[in-house]
This record gives sequence, C-alpha cells and structure tokens, in this order.
Amino acid sequence: MQALVYNAAKSMEFRDIPRPAPRNGDALIEVKSVGICGSDMHAYLGHDDRRPAPLVLGHEAAGVVASGTHEGRRVTVNPLVTCGRCAACSSGRTNLCPTRQIISMPPRAGAFAQWLTMPESNLIALPDTLSFDQGALAEPLAVCWHAVRLCAAHPFAELTAPTVVIGGGAIGFGCVLALRAFGATDVTLIEANPLRAAHLRTLGDTPVRAPSEIADGQAALVVDCVGYKSTREAASKLVAPGGTICHVGLGDSDGGLDVRRATLQEITFFGTYAYTAQDFRDTVKEMADGRLGTLDWTEARPLSEGPKAFADILGGAVMSPKVILHP
Repeated sequence: MQALVYNAAKSMEFRDIPRPAPRNGDALIEVKSVGICGSDMHAYLGHDDRRPAPLVLGHEAAGVVASGTHEGRRVTVNPLVTCGRCAACSSGRTNLCPTRQIISMPPRAGAFAQWLTMPESNLIALPDTLSFDQGALAEPLAVCWHAVRLCAAHPFAELTAPTVVIGGGAIGFGCVLALRAFGATDVTLIEANPLRAAHLRTLGDTPVRAPSEIADGQAALVVDCVGYKSTREAASKLVAPGGTICHVGLGDSDGGLDVRRATLQEITFFGTYAYTAQDFRDTVKEMADGRLGTLDWTEARPLSEGPKAFADILGGAVMSPKVILHP
C-alpha cells in the first residue's frame, strides 16, 4: 500500500510499504480522510522521542471497515487503545490508562496510509450526515470536548465570564466551538499568524486577536491550546486573579508558568489529555447534531502531497485550522 512515512527531521516520503493484517479483535479500515495534527508536526520536527523514525504518523482518521463484523460500515477512529481493565478504565477515565497506546506511536503505525488496523471497539459509526473529512475532525474535536467538559466542571471556571483561547489551529478553534456548545458567551481567540487570523475571522463571529491586543489580567479562563513556554507566559499574564488556566497543548515541557503569581492570586492550573471513550462518542453525536458548527473549515490535499503539506504548515502558509489528507 502507499503511505506517508516520516524518515527524519523535516523529511517525509510517500512510498510503498507492506499492507497491515488485522489480528484477533481488529478490523481493517480503508482510510478515506486523515488529518495532520500538531503532534504530527512536533514529530516531523524531530521533537518527539515517542515517535522515532521511520514511522507512519497520523491518528485523525475516518474510513470504511473492510473486514470483521462491521464490514462496509463508515466509521471514525478513536486512536487511543486502552486495556479496559485497570482502575482508570474501570472508572471511565480511559485516557489515563497506564498501558494506553495510540496509533502513530510505536508499536502502532499511524493512518497516513491507505489501510489501517484497529480494534473493533475503537470504531465509532459515522452518521450519514457527516462526510469522511468531517469524520476525521472527530478526534481533535474530542480533545476539545474533553477539555471544555473539565473546565465546565471546575469550581472556579465560569464559562460565562471572559475567556481567552490561545492558538487558532484545530484544537484552539475547536475549543471555541466546544465552549459555545457548553454555554460560553464571551470568548476571544488569540492567533499570532496574521494569515490564519484573517481566515479565522471569516469562519464566525468570535473575535480573533493578536497576542499584543489582549489586556493582561482580564480572563477568568485561559485555554492554552499550544503549550509552549511563550504561551504559558501569556496565559500567566492574561488570567485574572482567582482565574483558571486549562493547558491542552503539548508544545514543550519547561518554563513559562508564573508560579509566584499563581500563588499570590490563587490561580488554578490544570492539564487535560486526549479524551475518554465516552467523550469521543459524545463528540460524534454533537457533531451530527450540529452543535459544533458546520465543520467546513478544513483544507484537503492528496496523501501524495503530504510532504508539501507539512512544509507549508511549518512555513505558516496554511490558512485553514486543519489540513486533511486523502489516501
């Protein structure tokens, strides 16, 4: 089969590799649409030790089941494979399973390919009202749904108070959509890339601002969807006394959080990772019901053009929050 293979830092190659064979409990999926995630870009830059080259990346997939009990069904793929037996899984917090695996990270190859194998339990039926490209958005939007659900449950995070989301990629834009679905009424999106910021302004009525245009200390809730030192510094300044920082992005590990200010002003900081299996199912339902918008903010390219797509994203030449590849 043809696949997009990460070979080394800033090196992607479109070539033939062996087609995977499903094992017991697995299904073979013909991939129709697969999104490029920020974590794929992180690996592409050589910054993710969990994703060593050579490797097929990609975990935001939708397609058609080609084997097993659900053969012929249109599905979107929950890429997070968990044990189902540990304390975390038994309590519904499957994203915290200590033996969790995700496709695009060894030992599981990713979805930048014509074919993918996955446990049948990780397949969610794709409603007829959703296209494959929209189905590929289920994974990033589930990340957003999970993060905002935790914000809504937090005792100090008032979703009707001023909220700032940092980062205008799919996670940032998706968090804006999820916040609105949960009842948020005062949301501002920060995007540093002028090209993308201009495009985001055409996608709805959420204010999109440059980082320098937001006053410090005014946001009751800050959602950092980038996760670099610089964005944690920005979040630490933007959050109001008694406010909350929700950290979603996985850009890097060190620095940026103003712990002294967090202590003096009783600022809450918490991280949020991926989604539970229930979050994923709920997200697909909300997408089908229209509560997460029109889902028409993607750009599609052939998988064979994957190397250029990665280079364009790195160069800041992509306006859309999400690039979808078609095998």
